[in-house]
Amino acid sequence: MNRPLCFLAAACLGLVSLTSPVRAADTKIVLMAGTPSHAPREHEFNAGVLLLEKCLDKIPGIDATAHLNGWPKDPKAFDGAAAVLLFMDGGSGHPLIRDNHLEVMADLMAKGVGLACVHYAVEIPATKGGPELLEWIGGYYETGYSINPHWDAKLKLAADHPITNGVEPFTIRDEWYYDMRFPESPGNRVDILRATPPDETRTTDDTKAHPGREEILSWAIERPDGGRGFGFTGAHFHDNWANEDFRRLVLNALLWVAKVEVPKGGVESTVAPEELELNLDKKGKK
Repeated sequence: MNRPLCFLAAACLGLVSLTSPVRAADTKIVLMAGTPSHAPREHEFNAGVLLLEKCLDKIPGIDATAHLNGWPKDPKAFDGAAAVLLFMDGGSGHPLIRDNHLEVMADLMAKGVGLACVHYAVEIPATKGGPELLEWIGGYYETGYSINPHWDAKLKLAADHPITNGVEPFTIRDEWYYDMRFPESPGNRVDILRATPPDETRTTDDTKAHPGREEILSWAIERPDGGRGFGFTGAHFHDNWANEDFRRLVLNALLWVAKVEVPKGGVESTVAPEELELNLDKKGKK
């Protein structure tokens, strides 16, 4: 290139650098949905994750990536992730305890990646996965100890926590798990949602021993590795995503575990009635 052209190119490059904003990489949140489960409009993991992805994608600087029907097959699915959401069946078939998935998640946690587990995803065997979730999100549902009735919870919110920004106290029917397995000392756990279940739902030995006790239905922790964890026991019923406070709390939590500042008024989002009908699993009639 001759000298005049070199000068012109340099001038143009300088102009671009002065006038074009440099945008940092978006914060990546990986949303994992489980395979079809339960009756229609219950455990609608794929449809629920896609609704959350739609809401998050409207937030500047957020790259929400949905993976449907089970654990991602792409080994690079978690590359660059700031947070991971698990919304899937748990228990003895929890995808987290299959193959090498615990090791994969342990590597992410060691890097300070946030983890959110919603509904059945908080249930995992006490001897495999239980110790890990206790460390990563601060608690879990233990089969035979915890309990999972359907009831109308009049929810109390944690005060002055970003996850409850803009969320008003609300009452909603769900399969709210309680009597979770937590460490003996709460440490830095914050109880995000609490409610008092009807005593007739207390059918295990431990819950019968505590009539009238207020129970923890959602919680959050900041881990020593720098990461954050969130547990949420609701979302059995797909239509609960239509509730603005219910939805805002989960969206706030996803930003918080990804270490993104939660707006003072919480995440604004809309879900139209027709959107609740999209992406439902084909399960036949209820």
